[in-house]
Amino acid sequence: MDAVEMYRTMCLIRVFEDRMAEIYTEGKTPLFSIAAGPVPGEMHLAAGQEPVAVGIAAHLRPDDVMTAPHRPHHAAIAKGVDLKAMTAEIFGKATGLSKGKGGHMHLFDTRVHFSCSGIVGAGLPPAVGAAMAIRRQGRDGVAVALAGEGAANQGTFHESLNLAALWKAPVVFVLEDNHYAISVPKQQSTAVTRNSDRAVAYGMPGVYIAGNDVMAISEAAEEAVARAREGRGPTLIEVETTRLYGHFQGDAEAYLTAGQKDAWRRQDLIPRFRNDLLAREWLTEEQDQEIQAEVRQMVEEAIEYARSSPDPEPSDAFDDVFCEMEGV
Repeated sequence: MDAVEMYRTMCLIRVFEDRMAEIYTEGKTPLFSIAAGPVPGEMHLAAGQEPVAVGIAAHLRPDDVMTAPHRPHHAAIAKGVDLKAMTAEIFGKATGLSKGKGGHMHLFDTRVHFSCSGIVGAGLPPAVGAAMAIRRQGRDGVAVALAGEGAANQGTFHESLNLAALWKAPVVFVLEDNHYAISVPKQQSTAVTRNSDRAVAYGMPGVYIAGNDVMAISEAAEEAVARAREGRGPTLIEVETTRLYGHFQGDAEAYLTAGQKDAWRRQDLIPRFRNDLLAREWLTEEQDQEIQAEVRQMVEEAIEYARSSPDPEPSDAFDDVFCEMEGV
């Protein structure tokens, strides 16, 4: 994936997230009800974190595995998850990835080997398992696990890194350091300044990337993915990024200091990356306009597909389950 294509994908993610922020409020005002509107339930948006997913996914193939946390849309889009089916799933429609039964925190697309979970740190062990399955199959694929910096204090993080290092599993661990685990700042929850420093305890490389720099992320990912494919074991990458929306939609963000969000928006990577591409003459104003029109059309088509799709039938609740209790 070249720089312009990475820019295009980041723009697609941003437009999608901004539109979902708008749609989520439908039917939830003036009295907020999490169950109301076309998108019921919680909503965690990843606007601002696009460089992480795009920089990592630039070096993955469709048969490589990616797991993500409860803030998954940027990773799903970067990995190539079907946008219409993903949007329909978020709307709870029968045409969704999981027939409307998973919602936005439980997106699964076997076509591109993507999954996510609403439980903090839950995607790390399955990524190690997927990496070992890839090895047993004799393939040169890799698995990538994305998680927030708060997940580094979960037992699953340490268990997964330890086992992956011990077995030299072809897996890359990526921590998105967006400063806050829900409302708790990193410095109040974590004993080390950089979670990437923890990699040395497990005998693997640890890389910290500041500034939400998509090109630096891509370079680190290229090396880490190559290392995994060559059988040289796992890597831990931590990226300093930002979430431009709250932990969830409706978050009052009272924990932020005055002007903090404005400062983050002034450092938004997407316009900075656009200006850099224009300065390098890798992108023209006309091409940028075409990209903006294209991604907006893709998002609106996906939203219309979701809105017009049928709701699941009540009887569908008993389909696609491991077991069904007799008489229930």
